[in-house]
Amino acid sequence: MTEPGTEGVSGHRDVDEALLDDPARIDAADPGFMLRAIASGGPQIREAMSLAAEADLASLADEGRPRSLVVAGAGTAARTGDVLAAVAGPRCPVPVVSHRSAGVPGWVGAADTVLAVSASGRSPEALAAADAAARRGARLVAIGAPGSELAAVAERARAPFIAVPRRAPARASLWALTVPVLLAGRALGLLRMAEADLAEAATRLDDDAERCKVGNDAFTNPAKALALDLAGSLPVVWGSTPLAAVAAGRFAEMLAANARYPSVADSLLEAGRGSVGLLDGVFGALAESQRDIFADEPGDGGTRLRLVILRDDGFESGTPAEDSDGDEPPAVESRRAEAVQSLAERRGVRCTVLRAEGASPLERLASLTAVPDFASVYLALAHGFDPMAVPAVSEMKDFVTP
Repeated sequence: MTEPGTEGVSGHRDVDEALLDDPARIDAADPGFMLRAIASGGPQIREAMSLAAEADLASLADEGRPRSLVVAGAGTAARTGDVLAAVAGPRCPVPVVSHRSAGVPGWVGAADTVLAVSASGRSPEALAAADAAARRGARLVAIGAPGSELAAVAERARAPFIAVPRRAPARASLWALTVPVLLAGRALGLLRMAEADLAEAATRLDDDAERCKVGNDAFTNPAKALALDLAGSLPVVWGSTPLAAVAAGRFAEMLAANARYPSVADSLLEAGRGSVGLLDGVFGALAESQRDIFADEPGDGGTRLRLVILRDDGFESGTPAEDSDGDEPPAVESRRAEAVQSLAERRGVRCTVLRAEGASPLERLASLTAVPDFASVYLALAHGFDPMAVPAVSEMKDFVTP
């Protein structure tokens, strides 16, 4: 008899490494085609660019630059605000606030702009934010599924609406939701972003999808290799810059939703002032001191940290990027990342480093999210989880939906 609250819950504690070497088994284990959805990042960017062009975002500039920009939504929808702030960098002339609860902050008024974002077009947070923005006279842009409640709110408010066809869960639609937010920010004068930046980010995602495809084994597939690195561990994901920290937060969300793995994610700036102490703890140095140095993996089943550092040195071919996104010189951020790697090595804590590639902040962010996204799905499949179906999430929605 199934215990209450466990309907649809499946999977196994030990990772099935052999599955990742068998494309047929991978396909069978992914009935909802999450891998295919993750691989669509490049096409998402191209489609979103076309759909945003139909919304006449240029009219947003008619009233001048806003006092602030609030990106309202939940989950991945709110993450798009973090992406905008990171891509705009410290040169952004106004505050960008990611608002993750219903409504809008109390200070929002006619001088501000609100982007209400919801992949389904019916999230309570985005709907309440759109309503509140319209009542307060703030400029409103709505982004979500066509024909949805959010589209109706935008129509009543005579606000621009950017349709985002829903072909996958929101977490697999990051780029479909992010591109309209970035283009709205550009129209408002908050960031410089050329069409070429979007095209190059799309190409980067295409290339990483090719590297991470099912038919490539773990020796040539960086996502499968990362999934196996993380198997059975407690992942700690730190980003070396504000841009990389956004990617770290994204990775933690994908590990939780897809692979059901708890993890720690933060900026290395913050980690260096506190949570770097994890390296000395019971899951770090103390656990590693008891490991057989000749063993490939720990044999006692104990949980150990696995450090993942996402590095964005702000360089392309050795040349500093013109719009480095950090508040510190890139050299300082690089030294901090190298110091943490050294601390981990001294304590025997295993560390994986992923480096950003690309000339623009957007392309570098894409390069830091693609492989981790795929890795979270491969890790889920290796544990027997269907990454598309998360029973606890469905049950949670049932509890909170009136």
